Amino acid sequence: MIDHVPLLQGSCFCQAISYAVSARPILSAYCHCTSCQRLTSCPFVHTMHFDASAFTWTHPEPHEFRLDFYDNILKPYKRRYRCKTCGVGVASHNYNTNRVSIWGASLDRDEDGKIVGWDIAKPTAHQFYGTRMLDVNDELTKWQGYQSNSDCLD
Repeated sequence: MIDHVPLLQGSCFCQAISYAVSARPILSAYCHCTSCQRLTSCPFVHTMHFDASAFTWTHPEPHEFRLDFYDNILKPYKRRYRCKTCGVGVASHNYNTNRVSIWGASLDRDEDGKIVGWDIAKPTAHQFYGTRMLDVNDELTKWQGYQSNSDCLD
């Protein structure tokens, strides 16, 4: 059950798992780190970080019938969740920071295919840009590591 009004909602590709977030992101950026690249087979992802208390699974319980997870042996404090049916990864929980991350591509879309709540979700920077697979020519700042916690590459 959702304790707060959801600002953003999303799901996996087949919609077997779904979630809601009731707060603005602490961080919303395009991530070019090698972990995200390898986990998604994409050059970068749109990642958003939230306090764990703002995140709620909204699909029917029991969750273990729908959710699968992966614990990275290099970061055992970070659990990544994916759908058991379609395999899409939609969230991860960092137990060190008690934050949940979601990937922007899993957010709900309107009838034109645009992300619902884009003004809230919109990325503000590129992070781990030093390990990028391609150059991105946009107005967003590029950071060596996490946004505002590393050297700016601009």
